Amino acid sequence: MISTGELKKGVVIELEGDLWQILDYHHIKMGRGSAQVRIKFRNVRKQSIVEKTFQAGEKFPRATMERRTAQFLFSEGDDYTFMDTETYDQFVITAEQLGDAKDYIKDGLQLDRVSYEGETIGVELPINLDLTVTETDPGFAGDTATGTRKPATVETGLVVQVPLFVNVGDVIRVDTRTGEYQTRV
Repeated sequence: MISTGELKKGVVIELEGDLWQILDYHHIKMGRGSAQVRIKFRNVRKQSIVEKTFQAGEKFPRATMERRTAQFLFSEGDDYTFMDTETYDQFVITAEQLGDAKDYIKDGLQLDRVSYEGETIGVELPINLDLTVTETDPGFAGDTATGTRKPATVETGLVVQVPLFVNVGDVIRVDTRTGEYQTRV
């Protein structure tokens, strides 16, 4: 069990028979009465977002998520096929289950398979990922000092705002949590 005082972003709990991931959490103290906690949840299976209010101190069952290393093999339509690197079992995840993670998936990518009681819930990407720029406007000498950005398309189809000195063929590091350019590799 986990109490409202121990909750934080990213924690998955069981509530009303479903798995819910905490997206946002606010502690509210009224002038009179007990404190309340307003939590914004995402249903892990259905991807719907709900906001609920609870009394401070309320307890919830914590969902124990299993993480195992997996490798991306190929995609076919909206189905993405992965392989568990320990058992070599293959499993399929839909584009809807992947959500924004599908914008970062490339051939051979190693990531974590997140499952609950044997059911695959989704994947967890590495925090930073190196991607090759496939399309962008050319950069010019002296453009590095202005701090201006331009759009660049990477090998997965994701569009990232990069500094003007980044060119086609460059490998850049992208933060998968925010989708922002980190550095040129």
